[in-house]
Amino acid sequence: MENIAKHYFYVLQCGDGSFYAGYTNDLERRVAVHNAGKGAKYTRVRLPVTCIYCEEYVTKREAMQKEYAFKQLTREKKEIYISSAGGATS
Repeated sequence: MENIAKHYFYVLQCGDGSFYAGYTNDLERRVAVHNAGKGAKYTRVRLPVTCIYCEEYVTKREAMQKEYAFKQLTREKKEIYISSAGGATS
């Protein structure tokens, strides 16, 4: 059986209530890196972060395209997307 790499588009809710969207191939590790203060500059000063949404893709390109598209949305449209799309985490 072939081991297919997984790629994730994810959304974090930061301690100040803002959203951070990103890409990773290891979601649990990436969230831990953010919470250790070693992730993106944006999240370092907005700890703690919680993963509130993710989608899994077969290719890195697909996941990164979703991240880019999400970042173009307004805050209101991001909230609607998160609440209405499948793939949410708890």
